[in-house]
Amino acid sequence: MDILACPIDKNHPLELFEIKEKNDIVSEGAIFCPKCSRFYPIIEEIPIMLPDELRDKKQEIEFLKNYKEQLPEKIITKANPWHL
Repeated sequence: MDILACPIDKNHPLELFEIKEKNDIVSEGAIFCPKCSRFYPIIEEIPIMLPDELRDKKQEIEFLKNYKEQLPEKIITKANPWHL
């Protein structure tokens, strides 16, 4: 997390929201940029930090639905590029 910056606006630091952890590694969670309000899911230990046009909307909406109880309101209802 210390070296990650938002690929859209280059903001640093980013916020980390852990949902599941395995061996001190976040296996499921989200990274949030407070400057542009974008979220980036962490799925199976991999942070998906792609530009909007390369993101998989269907996969990310499903991610939000699956973890809507564990993620903060600012990600579930207000995050870019999409939210519930």
